[in-house]
Amino acid sequence: MGYTTSQTTIVFIVVALLSISLWDTCLLKISPKCALDIIGVVFENGTITDACCHDLVQEGKVCHDTLIKYIADRPLLVSHKTQYLKKSADLWAHCVLISQTA
Repeated sequence: MGYTTSQTTIVFIVVALLSISLWDTCLLKISPKCALDIIGVVFENGTITDACCHDLVQEGKVCHDTLIKYIADRPLLVSHKTQYLKKSADLWAHCVLISQTA
């Protein structure tokens, strides 16, 4: 999956700058590739594998929501925050369904 916009690059930089406590409690539960795929789905038009969906659900909704809101609140992204939060909720619902069928 290729990302071509500078907005995605900015999102990756933001993720790299996440607070240590947020990293310790949430992001260590999923692989870096899955984290980037999740970001790609929410902030671009990426796709996610069933395995990453399982990781996302295992991470938990609180961590997922917190991380997405943290990224969406960045000045260059905040103007589309409502769109990102909807995509995040849609992704969560999709992944819960995937996890329940496995």
